[in-house]
This record gives sequence, C-alpha cells and structure tokens, in this order.
Amino acid sequence: MRARPATNPRGHVSPRAPDGSRRRTGTFVGPVRVTPTRAFLAVAFLGSLLYLGYAISVRDASQIPALASGALVLGLVFAMLATAGGIETYRAARSGLPARAFVAALAGGLAGIVALACFAASAIFAILSRAP
Repeated sequence: MRARPATNPRGHVSPRAPDGSRRRTGTFVGPVRVTPTRAFLAVAFLGSLLYLGYAISVRDASQIPALASGALVLGLVFAMLATAGGIETYRAARSGLPARAFVAALAGGLAGIVALACFAASAIFAILSRAP
C-alpha cells in the first residue's frame, strides 16, 4: 500500500494534525502568511523609506538627485503593490469572496495612486536637479 500525500495535488486541502483537525502550513506572522513576494515588498518598502529619510537629512548638492531616485524606487514598490492588489482582487472574485475582492481593489487602487504620485515627484526632482 502507498501512503497518501500530505496535501491534495491541487493545493486546496491543508494537511491534518494528529488529532484530525486542519493545520496551517508555512510561516505566519499573526494571521498573515509570509510569502516571498510579501517579504520582498516589505524589505523594498522599508529600504526605500529609509533611503528617502537619509536623502532628506543630507544637505549637499546630491540631495535632489537622491530624492529623485528614492521617490522612483518607492513608486516602483507601490506599483508592485497595486499589481498584487489587482491579482488578489481577481483571485478573491473567482473564489466568491466579494468583500475581500472589494478591499483588495480599494487597496490596490490607492497603491496605484501613490505610485503615480511618487513617479511624478521623481520626475520633478529629476528636472530640478538639472536646473542651473
């Protein structure tokens, strides 16, 4: 006899604990599962905020270009968050979870607006850095 796999091949069923209850798999921080995408976005977000903080505190000729690059990276992070919000909206809608789809769409839309504001700030800072 062959042993049954711990999970369904389609990934919809979590493995059972010895007492028969379902258990979570993977790494969690509270109720949120830690995925490579979430870890990457968290590190990029914190890194770009720290870099912007450094760029604001520096008082020399490289301040404006540093602000431009920091705003660009922060805009890229928020653009990735907006894309992740769109993907989550689609997944939640396909799963029949309209409230989750609405919240994901709202968060993704706000992230998109912030991304465009960061790109605009980056462009303005880049123009200002070339001024005589």
